[in-house]
Amino acid sequence: MGNDQSVMKALSDKTRREILVLLKKEGRMAAGDIANKFEMTQATVSHHLSVLDEAGLINDEKVGKYIYYEINTTILQDLLQWLVGLTSGGDKNEK
Repeated sequence: MGNDQSVMKALSDKTRREILVLLKKEGRMAAGDIANKFEMTQATVSHHLSVLDEAGLINDEKVGKYIYYEINTTILQDLLQWLVGLTSGGDKNEK
């Protein structure tokens, strides 16, 4: 699973989790449209998007002057498999 620490840090924040839910529900969205869904400055939302991007939880694409974001479910699937592994009694030395 990618950079475990950055994924856990990104998911530890409620706003970032809400952004992921929004992207799952709405699909690809421009940064400004995401910011409009939250009662905080665009700079704050941009910071949250940056943390999510750094963790690999979202993908971004610049089109003209806009940046579009979408959820990257691959990292979340890896995380889910890791969590299930913690409860399945697998190899105790697995990291």
